[in-house]
Amino acid sequence: MATPRWQRLMKEYVEAIVIAFFLAMFIRTFFIQAFKIPSGSMLDTLLIGDHLLVSKIHYGVKIPFLNKWLLSFDEPKPGDIVVFEFPKDTSKDYIKRVIGGPGDTLEIRDKVVYRNGKKLDEPYVQHTDPKIMHTPRDNMPAITVPEGHYFCMGDNRDESFDSRFWGFVDKGKIVGQAFIIYWSWGGLSDLRLGRIGKLVE
Repeated sequence: MATPRWQRLMKEYVEAIVIAFFLAMFIRTFFIQAFKIPSGSMLDTLLIGDHLLVSKIHYGVKIPFLNKWLLSFDEPKPGDIVVFEFPKDTSKDYIKRVIGGPGDTLEIRDKVVYRNGKKLDEPYVQHTDPKIMHTPRDNMPAITVPEGHYFCMGDNRDESFDSRFWGFVDKGKIVGQAFIIYWSWGGLSDLRLGRIGKLVE
């Protein structure tokens, strides 16, 4: 007896859904992941409500769940904006800018960052608090980034919880490099069409 047409169609739909699901999971695991900006630590570079695509293959190929790099294509460089597992709670993803890599010596004097003794030119940085604090936020003694780690900071320097407070980012915890904004809105009356398609830099 021939299989009824509706059963054949149902089988085709189920197969298509299963294939699409596994293809999406494969892409998310190895290639691209979506990320939403939840806070203002990267203002004005990234706004709350920006939706980004993160390239998980930019720096190489990782073995899922093991934080081990199977292949390495490139190293995170100062200036790159990266998404990583928060070292103090790996269930959370953070997004910050790489300021220094392995072997770099970093120091902060009165809000100004020095890498290997040279003052950084950081046009993307904003400061919202004119006060100078004698804490790591504004004044940090010289430290050297260990091998396999990175020092990351938010562009909204006075309101960013970053490497100044909780330490270095292990390369194995880096999810990937943010590269494009695919959607942006701050609420029903704040649809930011002009940001869609903007490269993250």
